[in-house]
Amino acid sequence: MTRIDRPFTGIPSFLRAPVCTDLSALTAPIVVYGVPFDEGSPFLPGSRMGPRSIREHSLRFAAGLYDPATRRDLLGPEMAHKLIADVGDVDIAPTHVEKSFANITDTVRAILAAGALPVGLGGDHSISYPIFRAFERPLHILHFDAHMDYAAEEDGMRFTNGHAFRHMAGLDTALSLTQVGIRSLRSDRRQHEAIEAAGNRVVPMPELRRLGAEGIAALLPEGAPVYVSIDIDALDLSLVPGCVSGEPDGMTYSELRDALAAVAQRCEVAGFDLVEVNPPLDVGTGATAYLAATLVIGFLAEICAQPRWRDAHPIA
Repeated sequence: MTRIDRPFTGIPSFLRAPVCTDLSALTAPIVVYGVPFDEGSPFLPGSRMGPRSIREHSLRFAAGLYDPATRRDLLGPEMAHKLIADVGDVDIAPTHVEKSFANITDTVRAILAAGALPVGLGGDHSISYPIFRAFERPLHILHFDAHMDYAAEEDGMRFTNGHAFRHMAGLDTALSLTQVGIRSLRSDRRQHEAIEAAGNRVVPMPELRRLGAEGIAALLPEGAPVYVSIDIDALDLSLVPGCVSGEPDGMTYSELRDALAAVAQRCEVAGFDLVEVNPPLDVGTGATAYLAATLVIGFLAEICAQPRWRDAHPIA
C-alpha cells in the first residue's frame, strides 16, 4: 500500500531521508546529524531541542521542493536517489563537556571518512568548535551571527557559545575567519581588536548592506574550500522568537538566503551547521525552527546545484 506520509506522521528524519545509525555503513554523499547540546549557553537552556524541531519542520518539505521565483525544483535528484542520509544525534554526556565534544568530533570525522558533506543541526554555538576540528584539510571559516563568539578564557569558562570561534581560528586548519552580521551592543572591543589583529574580518551590518550577497561571497577566494556556520540570530530579532540571543537590526531572510547562495556558487562548501534554535522559547507554530529548516534546505539545494557537485555526483 502506498503511504500518504503527511508531515505529522512517521519518524522525523531530516526531509524524511533514510536513517543510518551505523556510521561505518554510510554511502550517501550528504549526511545530516544533530547535536542536541546546550551546556554552552550561559543564559537560557533549550537549544538542545533544536535538532528534533528542525527535523520535524523539514518534513513539511519532504513531498517535494519548488521555488516559484526561479521556477526550479530543488534537491529532486538528491531526494529521489536517496543521496541524503540522517545519522541521528551525537551522543551527549550531560555535564561532561569534553566527552560530548569528543563525540561530536568523532561523529563528524566518521562522516568525512565516508566522503560525505556533513550538515549539522544544533544545539548552541559552542558545538561549531568540535565540529570544525574534525576537518583535517585547511578551510576558510564563514560565520553568520549577531555576535563575534571570540571570548578569551575567563573565570574558568572556555567552552561556552561565546568562545567557539577563538578556538576555531586558533587551529592550524583555519585559513581565515570572516564574521558577517555582527551588531550586538553587548560586543567586546577586545574581541573585535583580537580578531582583526589575527588578520581576520568582522563585517557589521552597515558593511554587509553595502556589500550585498555577491560582495560577501567575494570576501573569500574563488573556488576556496569553506566551512559555514550559521547562527539563527544572524537574522533580525523579529524573525527568530525561538532564539535566546536575538538582536535588533539583523539580516532579513532574503539577505541571508542570497548570501548563502552566492557563497555556494563561488566556493566549495566543505560542511556547514545551523545553531541556536530554541524550541521552548518559540511561538506555537514553530516559526524559528521552520525558518531554520528552510535555510538549511535552501543552502543545501544551492550547493547541490553547482557544477562541482554535479560533476562529483553524476547520478544527481
